[in-house]
Amino acid sequence: MKPKAIFNWSSGKDSALALYKILQQDAFEISGLLTSVNSQFQRISMHGVRVELLEEQARSIGLPLFKLEIPEMPTMDVYDELMKVKMLELKKMGNQYSVFGDIFLEDLRKYREEKLEKAGFKGIFPLWKIDTSVLIHEFLSLGFKTIVTCVNERHLDKSFVGRIIDEQFINDLPDHVDVCGENGEFHTFTFDGPIFTSPIEFETGEIVYRKYEKPKTESSNEACNSNTDSTAFDYGFWYCDLIPKK
Repeated sequence: MKPKAIFNWSSGKDSALALYKILQQDAFEISGLLTSVNSQFQRISMHGVRVELLEEQARSIGLPLFKLEIPEMPTMDVYDELMKVKMLELKKMGNQYSVFGDIFLEDLRKYREEKLEKAGFKGIFPLWKIDTSVLIHEFLSLGFKTIVTCVNERHLDKSFVGRIIDEQFINDLPDHVDVCGENGEFHTFTFDGPIFTSPIEFETGEIVYRKYEKPKTESSNEACNSNTDSTAFDYGFWYCDLIPKK
């Protein structure tokens, strides 16, 4: 019997490729997808994608969806406690492993592994230390399709949000931006590819700007919160709304 694992699903390209790889390996029983959701706006944290589209992804992939609902601006302590409770629930379901799409952020992996150990889990990282240029071209060659839903204004301007990632997008990226956005430069929503039984249908809506003010009394760590709203920033983000097709 294969060990059971929960997959940490952001809805984006790195998650999609990591899930593809872990399913191809066939060494684990993936019991479901775990996604952090802003409880107030019902959107995927940081990615800004509506929960309806997240649910469509899970249906097309054919895996159960487990949502971790978090407040609009939780502290790290609040986020850690909510995640701990959720992981203990998943542990009772027989899960022993937790799979992530992280690539090279050492601090983020250390943070994850420390929290997992306390909950009795081990982390699995199918994309770890693979060159991001290799990963993005493998992603495209496999037939995956993804759209940029959020960009960090420190790294990219408004013109990059709402674009489909293709060779032209890659060529247009500034030299300092990682092609997979591993440093938080941009976030994506994957809507087609070999893990889906059918494409996710949507229309692009308005593009909005949002800024999270950095608190004066608390330190922040963007890396450890790349899939949560628990960190405030002194810079802004451009978001492209995706609207489910009826």
